[in-house]
Amino acid sequence: MVKARRAVVQRYHGNPILTPDEMPILASGVYNAGATKFGNQYLLMLRVETIEIKNVFWVATSDDGYRFTLWDEPVPMPDTAEFQEYTSGMYYDPRITPLEGHYYITFAAHSDHGARVALMRTDDFKRYEWLGFISEPDNRNAVLFPEKIDGCYVRLDRPLQQGDRGDIWISYSPDLIHWGNSRCVARTEGGWGWKKIGPGAPPIKTDQGWLEIFHAVHVMAGYQYVYHLGVMLLDLSDPSRVIARTSAPILSPREPYERVGLTPNVVFTCGAILEEDREVKIYYGGADTVLCVATARLEDLI
Repeated sequence: MVKARRAVVQRYHGNPILTPDEMPILASGVYNAGATKFGNQYLLMLRVETIEIKNVFWVATSDDGYRFTLWDEPVPMPDTAEFQEYTSGMYYDPRITPLEGHYYITFAAHSDHGARVALMRTDDFKRYEWLGFISEPDNRNAVLFPEKIDGCYVRLDRPLQQGDRGDIWISYSPDLIHWGNSRCVARTEGGWGWKKIGPGAPPIKTDQGWLEIFHAVHVMAGYQYVYHLGVMLLDLSDPSRVIARTSAPILSPREPYERVGLTPNVVFTCGAILEEDREVKIYYGGADTVLCVATARLEDLI
């Protein structure tokens, strides 16, 4: 008899860890949270979809990484003419990167012009500095590297291509505002990621390279998108070079809370935290409705 192999990624037995019913506002979804350590606490910035199909960001904190307390008010968003013009009440999928003593939040801002990458900065998650839009239209899923490389800030993102396809790209910047020297890092592949792939959590620095947890999509029956998670390892000094990439997903929609919801068959991450004992906590949205967490050993992901 062949024994089943233990999965690299283990779902938390108490999933989902946050649901719409726990929100202090009427919500249909709470998912796709940016994640970071903030002082001695775990901090999440949640994507919350209201019953009016609007989006807000909401902060929650925890002492153990599993049981979270919601803050009293949503994240205050920019009140500038630029933000109002290019954001029609739909902004989503925040990623948090600690960088040079600040916390930077990248997110997608949507309007009739398409989706653009937006950038804010905070020190306390109460007051935020709006830094602007940092991409052309039809780009999203941007993640910042937590340190400069060769004197430049670095990001991964996923420009949208014809036919709703997308690959992972890398760009460089002297100031976090002006970006260039862009090139494709990883393309879609057959099987579980043939439709599109995109960055998930901000890259995690390891001795062997930058660990990037990404999402990958295939389409069933011609219309049903299925979102998986995979990992790739990027070169430390030249992160445009892929050292290794998983040939199979590390997490696929299997549980009811991942298969049934606003968008069925989705596991999608915007944040992961590396612990001192080399455990990686991966926070992910289930079916665009609830927030979940899974864990893995760093050595197993690499």
